Amino acid sequence: MATPLLAALLAAALLASPAPAVSASGGTIVFTTLGRSRYEFDIFSLPLAPSPTNPAAELRLTDGVSVNYNGNFAPASDSILFVSERNASLNLYLSPVPSSRREALEAASVAPAAATLSPLLPWEPIALKDRPSLTPDGSHLVYVSTAVPAAEPRSSWAAVYSTELSTGRTRRLTPLGVADFSPAVSPSGEWTAVASPGAAGWSGEVEDLRTDIYVFRTADGSRRSLAIHDGGWPSWADETTVFFHRRDSDGWYGVYRAKISVTDDGVEAASVERITPPGFHTFTPAASPGAPGIVAVATRRAGSDYRHIEVIDVRDGKNAYFEVTRPVAPRVHHFNPFISPDGTRVGYHRCRGRGNGDSPLLLENIKSPGPADTFSLFRIDGSFPSFSHDGKKIAFVGLPGMYVVNSDGSGGRRKIFSGNAFSTSWDWKRKGVIYTSIGPDFASESTEVDVVAISLGDESSISMKKLTVGGENNAFPSPSPDGKWVVFRSGRSGHKNLYIMDAEDGEAGGIRRLTEGPWSDTMCNWSPDGEWIAFASDRHAPGSGSFAIYMVHPNGTGLRRVVHSGDGGRTNHPWFSSDSKSLVFTSDYAAVSAEPVSNPHHYQPYGEIYTVDIDGSNIRRLTHNSFEDGTPSWTPYFLEPHDVGETLQASGRCAFQDCHWLNIEDAQPEELIYGKSC
Repeated sequence: MATPLLAALLAAALLASPAPAVSASGGTIVFTTLGRSRYEFDIFSLPLAPSPTNPAAELRLTDGVSVNYNGNFAPASDSILFVSERNASLNLYLSPVPSSRREALEAASVAPAAATLSPLLPWEPIALKDRPSLTPDGSHLVYVSTAVPAAEPRSSWAAVYSTELSTGRTRRLTPLGVADFSPAVSPSGEWTAVASPGAAGWSGEVEDLRTDIYVFRTADGSRRSLAIHDGGWPSWADETTVFFHRRDSDGWYGVYRAKISVTDDGVEAASVERITPPGFHTFTPAASPGAPGIVAVATRRAGSDYRHIEVIDVRDGKNAYFEVTRPVAPRVHHFNPFISPDGTRVGYHRCRGRGNGDSPLLLENIKSPGPADTFSLFRIDGSFPSFSHDGKKIAFVGLPGMYVVNSDGSGGRRKIFSGNAFSTSWDWKRKGVIYTSIGPDFASESTEVDVVAISLGDESSISMKKLTVGGENNAFPSPSPDGKWVVFRSGRSGHKNLYIMDAEDGEAGGIRRLTEGPWSDTMCNWSPDGEWIAFASDRHAPGSGSFAIYMVHPNGTGLRRVVHSGDGGRTNHPWFSSDSKSLVFTSDYAAVSAEPVSNPHHYQPYGEIYTVDIDGSNIRRLTHNSFEDGTPSWTPYFLEPHDVGETLQASGRCAFQDCHWLNIEDAQPEELIYGKSC
């Protein structure tokens, strides 16, 4: 199965955009993913019944290995489809559903053996795989993938594909140049509905996407029609009824029901009606032919910090609500419900809880494109990581707090500063000296932030020296490879520009201005060969929030732009490779890969990690997910998974928040009592 699918996807990728090789600088890139190391998601289910839920009736449907989410019951079988991030990459899996709580507990007790569960798709090419569905006869898998690059920067790679499981033959159902999210296959299998921005593409939004509902033939993507304006996350109740969510002008997410009609001219919505009132959020609806008149939703009720699964009975216009998950786990987030084909159970994913399954690691290996023996990629449970120049230690920040760990995973973490620090960079010549900036992050030019050098001694010896004076937002220090200078950004002129000062004595030992202008130059990094300083800047559109990567010689000459994702785009946090020929950075170059409301909170859910040669060529996407990746750094030392081990655990488990933008402070009092009519 793997060979035809791989060939098809690679052929399509080559036609869309040449895939350049990773630069031969090798080494290891380490980066952060906001909150991801704390998810510990597994898929669970509860009976779909309007009665007080018995916690003992909850079944865990996945095995506790890695992170498992966005499940879907397979039609006419006792199996579950789901997304898993095991084996250092995203893929889709199919596994039997436990028939009882006892069977589920027995399966959990042997969870480590399930790490060998076979994926439905090959590992290559590296890509996101998400939102799986099987056609009713079980022959074809329909899903989202980011395998094929978009032709233009800042355009989503997310598209819907169909794979014939017996042969591996794969067909792209989404037109080239268009992005599709959240596919749902109709009960007959004839139609697939998706959320899509259409030809307009992504506009940079990071909350509710501006998508419409399109419908097309599942077999080949033909007869694609715009069925519903302004909607996301479609779900079929029957062959002519689709539920979806929409965020209305009142600020609340609501669930809608549309009647779909098929004519010779295409597919259109004959009627659309809102079935949930304002005053609380309802989103990610799920329906099933096995439960006519029933729709499961995720909710954020006024006064609650958690999202829960509820079920709405929409028969006869009663719209009666009953709870599913809050009686079982009131202080836990529950995501993205789905209903079994027979209508007896509702599934969702949530944190599996302490003591179950494996624990998240501080350092997690991620499959990277290119030759596996020349390039490695690791996610860290922290921000602004950097390697010491012997490759033995990693510094990172916790916002607040600053820590150092051994890169082989031994010895535990060492807290070296308790206040708020951001950015880290090790001195090239003085062992154990780390530069950072202390004070508020994301602050104005006049905010008190200073560059400091922290010197590490033995376990009880830590000293700190402030290098800047005045405190006008001095940040993002990066030392020169000869150990004499530090480049940093400062707001002392009223604008954030770059300056260079003495590495040991700071401003007192000498300072000069490197860039000047009414814009923001920031996030600077000095190349290992000493020739260049890379930085992020909005100088092409000051104050717009759009950033690109620039380079300049330390003497102020040779300024040029290296990479920009487009108007309004964000490209930040450059860091040089050890040979100074490439940069790693984070960007919205490939837009978003999923509807943000389906995930926990991410400030910038478009963030992915890329590399680029310093002449602006060979842009290569390294990460594929629907989360926020950022603050990468690069070391010449090549780490393998066994080099890191499994001794370092993440700093928090299930410690994350729901989407901040779902909070509406003027929420109405809770007047809609569970089980009563709206």
